Amino acid sequence: MRVLSGIQPTGRFHWGNYFGAIQQYIALQNNDQAFYFIADLHALTTIRDPEVLKQFTWEAAVDLLALGLDPKQAALFVQSDVPEIPELTWLLMTVTQMHLLEKCHAYKDKKAKGISADAGLFTYPVLMAADILLYDSDLVPVGTDQVQHIEVTRDLAQRFNHLYKTEVFVFPKPRVLDDSAKVPGTDGEKMSKSYNNTIDIFLPEKKLKKKINSIKTDSKSVEDSKDPETCPVFALYRLFTNEDQQKELAEKYRAGGMGYGDAKKQVFEAAMEYFSEARQRRVQLEADPDYVRDVLKQGALAAREKGKEVLDRARSACGIGHLKSGS
Repeated sequence: MRVLSGIQPTGRFHWGNYFGAIQQYIALQNNDQAFYFIADLHALTTIRDPEVLKQFTWEAAVDLLALGLDPKQAALFVQSDVPEIPELTWLLMTVTQMHLLEKCHAYKDKKAKGISADAGLFTYPVLMAADILLYDSDLVPVGTDQVQHIEVTRDLAQRFNHLYKTEVFVFPKPRVLDDSAKVPGTDGEKMSKSYNNTIDIFLPEKKLKKKINSIKTDSKSVEDSKDPETCPVFALYRLFTNEDQQKELAEKYRAGGMGYGDAKKQVFEAAMEYFSEARQRRVQLEADPDYVRDVLKQGALAAREKGKEVLDRARSACGIGHLKSGS
């Protein structure tokens, strides 16, 4: 079983990224083969500063390795280092029907809000389909909001195979990520960069403590009984602790006599312990950038080797490239 997934380098990874996706990507890396990529081509639809994109791409690579992605188990690479991707995107574009893209969420949402959508956003699902199909991917871990893109990918694969009367592409299946671990941001809403309410994984200790202390809570006094089930601080504490620890803190909430500041302190301590090994690995990786570059280079080579195999099938089906090879 071949697993494929990508993540955009649109900022430093936060707790929502980790518990909502990255943790589960890493758990799936022990398959026959796995490809994980940093989607810098996709990020071009939102990031227009080249230096920012370069920095975010680098930080994403270091963060993923620090968090436990093992290059011996999975190929980690930067999307733009695989030129087979844009070529396959064009081949797929020639069989993509407009109405299919017009139904996609990102385009529809922008259009509904009166925001102009460029061709990059409109054709985004085709690039995503190329990302998936290029490696004969069997399983693609995605959030519930991305399942539609897998459906589009399957539609394009089926249409291409039908039009050219050959089985070029494998049909991928989505692995819907477990989103039971709801990750609230500092304002109590879903943690998201677009809400500016994130808590970055690798914040320095002082900044992390300050960020956690900024979490909004209700106005109940220290003496008042509090409901742990409605408190974002307690929801975050759950991410890092076992049932016994959660039960103990919940009892303190309900008993009264404990302020939210104490609960935030426990979240800080639990988070620091949880990510302690990852923090240590990140320091080591920052001191050895050549290692990170080599991981990305080797990952891209592995991706290109498999990608060329699939692209050659697609090119042959379309009838292009034969004269160059003399056949």
